Amino acid sequence: MKITTTIPARTFGAALFMLMTAVSAPVIADPGSLTVHADRPGPKINPLFYGLMTEDINYSWDGGLYAELIRNRSFKDSGDKVDHWSTVAPAGASVTMSLDRAEPVSAALGASLRVEVTGATASAPAGIANHGYFGVPVKPSTKYAASFYARCAPGFSGPLLVSLQSADGRTTFAKAQVTGLTGKWKKYSATLQTPSGVAATTAGQFVLMTDRPGTVWLSLVSLFPPTYKGRPNGLRVDLMNKLAAMKPGFIRLPGGCYIEGYNLASHFDWKKTIGPLEDRPGHPGFWGYRATDGMGLLELLQWCEDLNAEPVLAVFNGYAMGDTVQPGPALEPYVQDVLDEIEYVTGDGNTKWGAVRARNGHPKPFPLHYVEIGNEDWGDKSGSYDARYVQFYHAIKAKYPHLQVIATTAVKSIAPDVLDDHFYRSTGETLRDVSHYDKYDRKGPQVFVGEWATTEGKPTPTYEASLADAAWLIGLERNADAVAMECYAPLFVNVNPGASQWDTNLIGYDGVSSFGSPSYHMQCLFGGNRGSVVLPVDFSVPQNTTAPDPMPQGRVGVGSWATQVEYKDIVVTQDDRTLYKADLAAGVADWRFVRGDWKVQDGALQQSGNSGNCQAFVGDASWTDYSLRLKARKISGEEGFRIFLHVQGEKDFISWTIGDAGNTHTAIEKKQNGYSRGIGGDAAVKVETGRWYDIRVDVHGRQIACYLDGKLISEATDKPFPPAPTFFATASRDDKTQDIIIKAVNASAAPQVMALGIDGVPSVASAGTQWVMTGSPKDVNSIAEPQKVAPRKLLLNNAGRSFTHEFPANSVTVLRPLCL
Repeated sequence: MKITTTIPARTFGAALFMLMTAVSAPVIADPGSLTVHADRPGPKINPLFYGLMTEDINYSWDGGLYAELIRNRSFKDSGDKVDHWSTVAPAGASVTMSLDRAEPVSAALGASLRVEVTGATASAPAGIANHGYFGVPVKPSTKYAASFYARCAPGFSGPLLVSLQSADGRTTFAKAQVTGLTGKWKKYSATLQTPSGVAATTAGQFVLMTDRPGTVWLSLVSLFPPTYKGRPNGLRVDLMNKLAAMKPGFIRLPGGCYIEGYNLASHFDWKKTIGPLEDRPGHPGFWGYRATDGMGLLELLQWCEDLNAEPVLAVFNGYAMGDTVQPGPALEPYVQDVLDEIEYVTGDGNTKWGAVRARNGHPKPFPLHYVEIGNEDWGDKSGSYDARYVQFYHAIKAKYPHLQVIATTAVKSIAPDVLDDHFYRSTGETLRDVSHYDKYDRKGPQVFVGEWATTEGKPTPTYEASLADAAWLIGLERNADAVAMECYAPLFVNVNPGASQWDTNLIGYDGVSSFGSPSYHMQCLFGGNRGSVVLPVDFSVPQNTTAPDPMPQGRVGVGSWATQVEYKDIVVTQDDRTLYKADLAAGVADWRFVRGDWKVQDGALQQSGNSGNCQAFVGDASWTDYSLRLKARKISGEEGFRIFLHVQGEKDFISWTIGDAGNTHTAIEKKQNGYSRGIGGDAAVKVETGRWYDIRVDVHGRQIACYLDGKLISEATDKPFPPAPTFFATASRDDKTQDIIIKAVNASAAPQVMALGIDGVPSVASAGTQWVMTGSPKDVNSIAEPQKVAPRKLLLNNAGRSFTHEFPANSVTVLRPLCL
């Protein structure tokens, strides 16, 4: 059977029909067809459509893009401790270091490091070492710029011996010395040049020593490798080169939860991030480590400039994760702060803040078209975002009427210019939602998909996730009249153990090397082949039949969502036979735990954490036709209990939630390969804290019956989902070159042959260009294999107004036939 459908451009603003088909056997599917109507152009694609999103998570800036190699350079990371520094004292010498707040370099830095050395000699110097961000990286034939503020006690004038060494101190890669210290603060600099024979290592250390006794105070100790375009206080070259290859139209900055902070005191306060480094105090970052603010607002704007991208300026709007400033007079200082910030970005030298920017070293204003009010304000339980957005909106429009003001959640009091949507989902969820914006109301605000990713793979996505990412981008691009811009998140991850706070990220690196994930390479491919206008496409592929879905089976489990709970007396029976009876006193070795703080407490299995989606599984994957009985008690939290059935993994199960949606009702949900959908069982229920409940679930084939305290509460049927879509395509035209660009994803295990046609052009050359990326679904790139999955550029042969093309299994393809 074949299914053929045409969606006119006028209907959805872009024309493409995606036939949803699943191919299970690696054989070539029956031919399909795809026709591009070049004479019927649809919506224009925003030149800024493809962009980047950034915030300092996963050591993305400090310890990543920001090229500074010294960690805790101003000695403010850990209160009264001196983390990431150690003493270097050979036999016969002694070194002590401590924080001294009596005479800092500046009020912003607040403290210096007092280093007292005794017993040091020319043959046995002593001092301190910094271990950087997971080691100080050292490369051959590289010039490093070291600097620091220093003063000394009477009787000491140096020298200070500056070096790059191996972690064990046995090898010195480069060295220099500084003399002339006095009792007054002064900035000193030195150049460390490594020879060509040095083997690159991430395990170096930066060392400051002296060969004589004395006391020295240090502040703002810094070490920079060569930076992108040679900028002082600049950015890491290899990471910037990777970003440049993406050809971003914009960068959404500075985040993200990072801009909010976990309270008002820790939000991104832009005025404290500009000017000399010694006047920047830094602040507690949102993701568990301190931000130096060396990468402040000006550096972020220069980052955009260096990539020929525009900033999408995210501004603090009075909402932090732990505090909310209510709209009205209390919010006005924050509104004025945003107006000042916009003036800093765009004002000329005759404005107050434009003049400040010029004094900071950048006389020319930056381009700006979009300002985003906050981040993910749907999380603000005060319900004040609507009024806060309106207050910012009117103030910005009064002074800058041309700016587009982005809302981060729905607003009813006024029509926002743009609405920011965020999506983090499994492969199955992404593939099933590619048509998300097909029926979006074109009379509503345009959409900015400001964060999205298929979150499978750690620390970077699998190739299977990348196929879903590519399909999602196709869906966004062909709805270009609804979707103004998009950017994947998070952008960066330091792959060292303990550096990551988010599982799936676009680009990975350590101190020496970096790599792009398959999703990164796909986005380079799409960003480098961007059209000016969407072209309608008629699309048809065969509908393949699939084998009947087997009867459901699997383990059982318990869990919670942002709720502390405990379970006991867990028994699974089948007819008169006991399949499982929990003996918690003997331990929980037979259980598998996914998220949460699980332990056995007073004879019960207790989950005491606040995380969402906490899971605990037990039993056999082949179980079916059984009864699960247990007792449950809520200790505290927002919801109630979660009972799992037919568990094949943490993304494949049936869940019965008792006290769902803020502890208001029950719900039965089926999750299959990460894609979830309710299958019934809604009933009004509120779980009381501190009370034990009797729970029973009977499973017979596909039928599920759920009982609470002996009463039948919920029922559902576990039916298989229809197969996820696997083939996607869109087309556009580059108005500068008149090239036709076809982007396609074949996410099935079989190649797909297509009869391609291009209507509305005089002729098409027989030769063109194609880029193809293929791989196995679970493939990942890494430091060791950075190009395991990457596109290949090939000649497109036998092209024409009508030609046949085979899209390989598990492939992302871009075709550029040459139109004459």
